[in-house]
Amino acid sequence: MTGPWAGWEHVVKVDPDKALRDGETFADVAATGTDAVIVGGTTGMTEAKMRAAVDACAASDVPLYIEPSHAAAVVHSSDLDGYLVPIVLNAGDVAWTTGAHKEWVRMDRANATEEREREIDWSRTHTEAYIVLNPDASVAEYTRADCDLDAAEVAAYAEVAERMLGQPIVYVEYSGTFGDPETVAAARDALDSAALFYGGGIHDYDSAREMAAVADTVVVGDLVHEDGCEAVRETVRGAKGAAERAPR
Repeated sequence: MTGPWAGWEHVVKVDPDKALRDGETFADVAATGTDAVIVGGTTGMTEAKMRAAVDACAASDVPLYIEPSHAAAVVHSSDLDGYLVPIVLNAGDVAWTTGAHKEWVRMDRANATEEREREIDWSRTHTEAYIVLNPDASVAEYTRADCDLDAAEVAAYAEVAERMLGQPIVYVEYSGTFGDPETVAAARDALDSAALFYGGGIHDYDSAREMAAVADTVVVGDLVHEDGCEAVRETVRGAKGAAERAPR
């Protein structure tokens, strides 16, 4: 496994459309011990909200990435370490497999002039092959994802992502609910060098530890907004304390 995320065991995803707990700051989020902060969300995303969150997170030394949900929400900043762009493998709407990505590139090319260079920095732009598995999640509705998949189908998607599409990251997303560890393990076993991210329902030490045993990186999102930084610290301890993590 290579890439900036090779050593990430825990990531916090900050939603620009949601507030932090009263009295907490983005510096507090960065100080939880997490390995990286990703700024991104599914609904309510605007360039202004994304930029405000990026600017607020930029003071920390923790690696900072954005995960744009659509082209209009992309911000470019020297404070960013890079861009993580989702490709939803099981989307029913092909816009979320290639269409939105094409539009981002088209807009970037159209806006370039002799005086203004293109803004996409391909050396810092990476894609994530999402497999969305919670049908009640906003991302499932947004992309019209087929979430009725068994473990074998999820593993097959993971292999397609790595072997056919060359994806460096496969992201199993249960968004808002704790997923099936056996399904996540099946995806991980199908991979050779791609990193497996897991997101959904990580809310305490035990849930983080359980999923960290079958995924390379656990991602915490809603928890930071709903329960705050101390709860996130517990998940960091759980992710980094997963003694049963399978060898890679």
